[in-house]
Amino acid sequence: MPARATVPRGRHAPPPEVRQTAQRRRLFAAAASVFARSGYAEASAEGIARTAGMSKATFYEHFANKEECLLALFDAAATEVLSAMAEAADTAGTDPRARLRAGIRAFLDMLATHPDESQTLLVEVIGAGERGADRRDKVMSAFAGAVDAENAAAARRGTLPRFASPDDAFAIVGAVVELASRQVRLKRPADVRELEPLIERLMLGLARPA
Repeated sequence: MPARATVPRGRHAPPPEVRQTAQRRRLFAAAASVFARSGYAEASAEGIARTAGMSKATFYEHFANKEECLLALFDAAATEVLSAMAEAADTAGTDPRARLRAGIRAFLDMLATHPDESQTLLVEVIGAGERGADRRDKVMSAFAGAVDAENAAAARRGTLPRFASPDDAFAIVGAVVELASRQVRLKRPADVRELEPLIERLMLGLARPA
């Protein structure tokens, strides 16, 4: 997930594009912290800039308003989570259960190690209204598409049954996202990684023959 970065100043300063990338990552880290602490409704561009150690003018060089900042942070966090899951599954080899466990573990590890960004990804994005809901729907569709593709590949190899319907992957993703969101909001269970066996049962359960 987006991490805080700093760059040298003065004659050793990097090119503008490098500086802007570092600034953006600092703003993302600050925004995640502010959204997690205050909630999207109470957050402000000034508060994000102050947390990042930057001026409000610098914030507006990157984002038109706090909604644009939230959506950009959401996009970056979602991309990193999905990439981490895909990489973990590929590293696990061809066994479908090993790939499944690796993907689940990568997802939960990302949430556990980046709690502020996780709250933006799972909870605060809803505050961005229709645009936030649209972003969330697209990410869930991508997540469901990855789950369905994994199941289809396992079915072709004869190692797992095919899902009974195209909606099965969406049902799994919806349940997983709600379980993770509940954990972020209520801390139940105490550690999000404790959800791993439940998510595995959920995914494998829908892959069993009816």
